[in-house]
Formats: sequence, C-alpha cells, structure tokens
Amino acid sequence: MTPPTAPQDRGRRPLPPARLAFAGQTWKEVAHLLADLPLAVAGFVYTVVVVAVGSALAVTVVGLPLLALGLAGARGLGRAERARARGLLGTYVDEPSPLPFRRGDGFLARMWTRLKDPVGWRSLLYGFVRLPWGVLTFTITLVSLLVLWPVLPFIARGLSNADRAMVRGLLCPSDELERRIAELESDRGLVVDTAAADLRRIERDLHDGAQARLVNLAMGLGLAKEKLLEGQSDAAVAAMVDEAHGEVKLALQELRDLARGIHPAVLTDRGLDAALSSLAARCTVPVRVTVDLPERPAPAIEGIAYFTVSELLQNVSKHSRAGSASVEVWRAGERLLLQVTDDGRGGAALDGGTGMAGLAERLGAVDGLFVVDSPAGGPTTVSAELPWRDRAGA
Repeated sequence: MTPPTAPQDRGRRPLPPARLAFAGQTWKEVAHLLADLPLAVAGFVYTVVVVAVGSALAVTVVGLPLLALGLAGARGLGRAERARARGLLGTYVDEPSPLPFRRGDGFLARMWTRLKDPVGWRSLLYGFVRLPWGVLTFTITLVSLLVLWPVLPFIARGLSNADRAMVRGLLCPSDELERRIAELESDRGLVVDTAAADLRRIERDLHDGAQARLVNLAMGLGLAKEKLLEGQSDAAVAAMVDEAHGEVKLALQELRDLARGIHPAVLTDRGLDAALSSLAARCTVPVRVTVDLPERPAPAIEGIAYFTVSELLQNVSKHSRAGSASVEVWRAGERLLLQVTDDGRGGAALDGGTGMAGLAERLGAVDGLFVVDSPAGGPTTVSAELPWRDRAGA
C-alpha cells in the first residue's frame, strides 16, 4: 500500500503538460527565466568578489575569515534560490543540514568548518555558472515572448527543466548521509517531545488518581483512629475502616492501570500475541487477533507495536461503529507489519483528531510507516510497518 505523500515529496509530483493555452505554471516558468539574468549577475559578482578578495588576502590575517564569511553568505544565496525554485518551478530540494558546530569550538575551529563547507562552495559554483546561462535564458525567453509566443510554453518548459536540473545538482544537500542526519535530528526532537508528554501524562494520572485516593485513605484512617481513641462505637469505626479498604482497592486498581499504560506486564512476560489478545478482550467490538512471528522483536519495537494497536482499537471502540475488527501482525524480511481492520463507517484520516497523526509521527521517528485507507462507508484498514530488530540475548 502506498504511503501518503509527505510534504517534502510534493515538489516531485509530475508537472502539468505544456499547452498552447498559457497555464499558470507556464507564466511561473517564464517569470523564473526572466529573473535569471539579474539574479545571475548578482550571484556572479558576489562569487567573484568573495573568491578574489578571499584568495588575494589569504596571506594576511583577514583573508581566510573573509572567505569563511563569504561562504556563509553563499549558503544564504543557495537558500533563496531553492525557495525560488520551489515557488516558481514546483521543484522541492531538501535544505542542507546546519554546519556541525560543537559547543566550545573556538574561532579557528568554526572558521575551518566554514571553509570546508561543501554546500557553500557548491553555492558559489552555482552563482558562477549561472551568468552565461542567465543571459541565454533571458534572451531566448524575451524573444519567444514577443515573437515565438505560440510555442513559448514548450520553450519555457525546456529551459526551466535545465534550471531544475541545475538546482537539484548544485543546491541539494551533499549526499544521502546528510539528508539522513537532518531526518534524524527532526526525529530526535519528536522523540524528546513525546517522552516529555508521556512523563506529564504519568504525573497527571498519579496526581489525579492514585495520589488522591491515598490522601483520602490517610484521612479516613486518621478519623478512624480518632474515633477509637474517643471510645466511639465499633460500628462507626468499622464503617470508616471499610471505606478506607475500598479506597485502597481503587488506588491499587488505578496503579495497575497506570502500570499497564506504561508497559503491561503481559507484554513483558508473554509477548505480543498474549498482550494483543488482552487488548482485544477489553475492546467493545469483537476482535480477531492473528500474530505470526517466529520470534519476539526487540522490546522497544514490541512496545511501539503494542501501543499502536492499543490506540487503533480505542479508535475502533469510540468512533468506528463497527460490528467486528481484526488485528494481524507478521514479519516480512526486516520489517514488522501490523494491520488493523474494521467494518465500521470509515472516514478516518490522519488529520481527523483521533490521534492517528501522533501515531504516524511516532512510527516515523523509528523509520516506520503508517498508512490509513478509510473510504466513507468503510471498511477501514490501517497498516503500519516497523523496522525489525532482534531481541538481545534471544
């Protein structure tokens, strides 16, 4: 099943075909090509000045710092060109990750990092080679606009395709590793936020639930003690002790529920099959569970799979109006696959306010996938993939 299109993939969708009737995309391409010349002149002048001045003064104290500063400015020019290509050409190029400055780096270390920056050097190269191309595209586009306007859409498409290739080739991140670093930095922030939210939830549940019960218990036992010291009747004291006993049982139940929400004991002791069967038994809709795993995955992956199914079954209970549901878990190669299906009314979506967007983000943080197929009227099928990691000591 094809995952939903991520925001960074929108710029890679096929462009509408060029037509004799000028479409909005044609005018955007024409505007981009006409702007090439003034921007190319500015970029060429900046590149020549930075390289010439920095090289000429390299033997002095200020030469290399000026060159490092020029490379930092070149990064800004590259960012502006990527934004222009995104807005006018519909071409999305990932932003390079920031330079890896470390806390405590001195001036020389930071300057050397900037001087080694491949993104800055390629941005300077882009500014240098753009001048002849900018003159050519400006001339051809202007002449076509005035004389060859019937075929202008096709000329603009061909020239702008060359622009797209130049932007992708020179202004993209250095390599796949750099893009991966940027993704991991984003995922790290998501994991930290998720952990903080979970800690706040646990603190709130303890404060509003078990802690309040224990406070009531302490007060009740204190009153019972006072009654005993005052010589009150055994019946009144027994009633207070009985009430305190009820508070103890409720507090224990809330603590068990809280512990199950953190990490259920049945998952630790018996694995996904038993844990998911326990979830299905508590669901308000009949659920069939099928788990086909030759061995147990790593505890972290197992926990994510459990809580993903738990959230999805809660959605089935609350929103689906289904008569039945099913949960399937299996391994395919190096992936752990989950599928939760129900025969309800459908209409579920990632932005529907049912927590599915949060699930998609959590799975994305561990290189997982989350796909929702829920047409109006049903049925709803939610598929998830997680990377398979072997259990340590298995």
